Order: sequence, then C-alpha cells, then structure tokens
Amino acid sequence: MLIAPNSNKMLFLFILFFSTLISISANSWLGCWIGLEINLLSFIPLMSSPNNLLNSETSLKYFLTQSIASINFLFAILLNLFLMDYFNNFFSIIINSTMLMKMGSTPFHFWFPNIMEGLSWINCFILMTWQKITPMILLSYYFNFNYLYVIMIFNVLVGAISSFNQTSLRKLMAFSSINNLGWMISSMIISENLWFIYFIFYSIFTFISCFLFYIINMFYINQLFFFNMNFFIKISIMINFLSLGGLPPFLGFFPKWLVINYLLNNNFIIISFIFIMSSLILLFVYIRIIYSSLMFFSFKLKWFKIFLKNNYLILIYFFNFISLLGMIISTSFFF
Repeated sequence: MLIAPNSNKMLFLFILFFSTLISISANSWLGCWIGLEINLLSFIPLMSSPNNLLNSETSLKYFLTQSIASINFLFAILLNLFLMDYFNNFFSIIINSTMLMKMGSTPFHFWFPNIMEGLSWINCFILMTWQKITPMILLSYYFNFNYLYVIMIFNVLVGAISSFNQTSLRKLMAFSSINNLGWMISSMIISENLWFIYFIFYSIFTFISCFLFYIINMFYINQLFFFNMNFFIKISIMINFLSLGGLPPFLGFFPKWLVINYLLNNNFIIISFIFIMSSLILLFVYIRIIYSSLMFFSFKLKWFKIFLKNNYLILIYFFNFISLLGMIISTSFFF
C-alpha cells in the first residue's frame, strides 16, 4: 500500500527530505553525520505498516546496518581529526566503505535485498533513490579512486549475476539498483553533473517500475506469468524493463551512453567493457521474464486485485511515451 496521508507519515517524510538537505549542506563531517542519523530515524517509522508481516524484522535489520555504518563513519572522522597527516589513504577507504554500506553497495550489499523484500513499493522506491543521495554526495567529498574502481566493477557484476534465479520482483529491483550503483559511482567520479543526470533518469525508471507493480499489486515473477491482466500493462512493464536495462533506442540507454562515452574518452576501456557486458546480462534476465509472461496462457483469479483507473492509464501512456520517444527528444538537445 502507498503511504497513508496521515500526519505522522507526512511529518517523517518531511524530516527524511530535510535530513538529506542537512547532510548535503553541512560544512563539517559531524554535521554530515547528524544529517545521516536524522535520516535513519525518520525512515524507520515510514517502513512500519500494520499490513506488513515482516515489519519489525525489516525495521530492525535496517536500523542495525545503518547504525554500524554510522558508528564506523563517526569513528573514522574522529580518528581523521587527530591523525590526519599519517593515515590519509586508510581513512579515505574507511569513510568510502561506510558510505557504500549506507547505500547498499557491494561488498556491503547483503542487507539490501532482504530489507527490500519486507517493504511496500513506495518504500522500495524511497530506499532505491532518495536514500542514496546523501551517501553518494558524501562519497564525492573524499574519493579513494583505486578502491572505488574495484567497487564499481564488483557492483555491476554482482548486480547482474545475482539477478538470475530471483523469484521476487523486489529482490530483482534491488539487484538492478546495485548494478546501477556501479554506473552512478563511475559517473560521480567523472563529474557531479553527470551523476545528477544519471540519477534523475534512474529515479524516473525506478518510479515507473514501482508504480506499475503497485497498481497491479504484484510482488513475484510468477504472478506476471499466470495472471490475466491488461495486455497493455504487460507491454508497459516490458518497455520499462528494457529501458532500465539500457537498451537503445529507449531513454534508459541515454545516461549509460554518456557514461560509456566519458569512460572511453579517458581510456577506461576494460571498465567500460565490463559495464556493457553486465548490462547485457541484466537485459537477458529481463527479456526472459518478459518473454515468459507474454507467452504463458493466462487464467483469471477471482481474488486478484487490480487498482486500474483512468488516471492510472493516462499516467502509463505518458510513461511509455517518455521511454519510447525520450531518446529522440534528449539527443536533439545535445546535437
């Protein structure tokens, strides 16, 4: 279910957005840490829902992992304060690692799919997009380039390979997010403007996926196979999956094209090759799901609930228009 428009949820949602602004605009590491803590404590009430069976388990897992990352971050900045000139490289790795743990990046990603599995689609969307803004920007303050090159490669490979044999759509979206994180870190290393472009596009496609799965009340891949839903929605899911995977001529290819272009111009040929291969693996996973869902014989289930209204259909038409024609429109701005 979507977040109910009650005063508590609205308050915590406001604090969630506000805490990100505190961290980004802070001019000391301690201010950044305070913003991260407020962000953590405001997201946990949003996760809680009486309809969710995994409510307490998910909240506790999220709290523990984020707390460990915050403690390590505080420990690193305090040590850095006293021993700044001696272990600069070591501190940059610790601070980068805490930020990677905060956003669910490889090799600290094991909590991320498990927590995604226990959330509603709107909370999944917040966790995959908004919760990555603060760690990404704090990461850009203190890069350790050699460390992050390895992390980027592991992200795209783990995100692609772990997508195989997933039956849960939320876990599939989680591993897709881990894969995209590798692309986002590389775009952040290149320039913050490129990261911003990539993040906006990634957020749009993640929102479309979460919105489509919400309106058809879907959480597992086998539901796509057997439910006799509107054929147009299946096509919409297909278009969005291909766009999320970065297949031309869909709009999702555009930010990946920009990243690959910069990587090749700077002679990062092996990294760009690994990135492209991982995208092909993800596309194979998506196409296999889409092909099966379109080919299977469907039957109707009486208890199958669908929230289709005219407003939703207009939105879906608009999303498909963005994915299909966005590439042509966006390239016309650049050339």
